[in-house]
Amino acid sequence: MGTAKEVIEKAERADIRSRWLLSAPALLIILFAAVGPLLIVVVYSFLTPGTYGDVKWEFSTDAWTSVVLERDLFDDTLSFADANLSIFWRSIKLSIGTTILTLIVGFPTAYFITTRPERTRDIWLFLITIPFWTNVLIRTFAIQEVIRNDGAINTLLVATGVTDQPFQLMYTDFAVMLGMIYVFLPLMVLPLYASMEKIDFRLVEAAYDLYASRFQVLRRVIIPLVKPGIIAGSILVFIPSLGAYVTPRVMGGGSNLMIGNLIELQFGQGRNWPLGASLSITLMVIVMIVLMLFSRNSSKSGAGHG
Repeated sequence: MGTAKEVIEKAERADIRSRWLLSAPALLIILFAAVGPLLIVVVYSFLTPGTYGDVKWEFSTDAWTSVVLERDLFDDTLSFADANLSIFWRSIKLSIGTTILTLIVGFPTAYFITTRPERTRDIWLFLITIPFWTNVLIRTFAIQEVIRNDGAINTLLVATGVTDQPFQLMYTDFAVMLGMIYVFLPLMVLPLYASMEKIDFRLVEAAYDLYASRFQVLRRVIIPLVKPGIIAGSILVFIPSLGAYVTPRVMGGGSNLMIGNLIELQFGQGRNWPLGASLSITLMVIVMIVLMLFSRNSSKSGAGHG
């Protein structure tokens, strides 16, 4: 028995070694392609900015301090960096608003597609995925043509006599949010559809047989069943909208910056690479916190239904 046990243990160790050897190339790629650049960014965040956009190899925590604080030029006192904090707040506010509005629009859209006959569902899904075939910059310019001063909306309002002069819709938070809703809406619809497609609609019929209202069916039957899709869609919309760069740059102009624009500004015109690196790490930390909150909520939901 002892000999057989040793043989089994030896075979298990050999199997583990072979698995590690087989996965070694992928692990090395992850190490050098993902962890490596991240470590460079972390190191840069603790250095001193150079004169022409590079870095000086002198340890400094000024970049991290400058994320939320700014130093007065005259008396060297510290105060809150209102510009950075307002950009962080605008980014979080617009990302949350984008997520909520894409959910409000995407939920009935996904339900509509799910309840269509099977022969036509692929056509509706095809129409939803068409925007993915177009560059995000082109899609942003397309929505810009709709809401600019001489765009479709203002032209219609002026022609019908609703207003004498065009409304200023461009270069506002509304324009940025509208652009992100248009760009990220498919990322909400597809996970919702994937969850709704698995619903046994006999449960809905049973709820109606028990005299439940439509709102009760929605709240007590449909939403709990598609909650994984809601969580997945919210993650897929919130995270890219939080770090969006192209849409805020085009739709918001230079006065409605978001975190992605602020980071690009520090690496470009600002010539402050350590501050740009520290802002990048801060954005990543915010994303990680959001992912953990969603994951925790998802785990509780799964345990409750289990």
